[in-house]
Amino acid sequence: MTTVDPSFDVLLSRANRGDVDTGEALALFDTLPAVRPEEMLGEWRGEEFPTGHPMDGLLAATGWAGKRFDDADRVHPLLFWNADRTGTFAVDPIRVPMGLPLPRAVRRPWLHRVITGTRPLLATSRYTARLRATEYRDVSTATMIYDARPINDVFRRVSDTTLLGLMDHRGDAAPYFFVLHRA
Repeated sequence: MTTVDPSFDVLLSRANRGDVDTGEALALFDTLPAVRPEEMLGEWRGEEFPTGHPMDGLLAATGWAGKRFDDADRVHPLLFWNADRTGTFAVDPIRVPMGLPLPRAVRRPWLHRVITGTRPLLATSRYTARLRATEYRDVSTATMIYDARPINDVFRRVSDTTLLGLMDHRGDAAPYFFVLHRA
């Protein structure tokens, strides 16, 4: 069993203060070992890793809970907390307006109420992603491939229970970073 390197915790703390840019996050990502898809199975809790990306703060404000990998072909890429945060529900990514500009000033916890209030429109029991090993930045590692969006989430191991992920979205100038913790 590996433990989280204290330097990762320091960097995550710096990121949460807005002191880490994409270049530094990529440099860290490149030092981390690959993850095999079968090691990803199960439920993972998500946390943002801010780097100045336009999406920073959005997932936290909306009540993003993480991801669930039932097997390589059955993946829920977007889990959100229910209203009382005692459980989660899967959201269909195609129903999420990715290109909608949302000023940082409105990225507040009330957005979670909007997500839970629109649950009947957003929720799905259908799996909407797959898990495969792909090569990214010269390393073959676990990658979650969205079915209906031009998005790949690529993962590297921080420890047995913590992963650093990045969202590679076609058209974005830089990747969006996040952390997953085994639930």
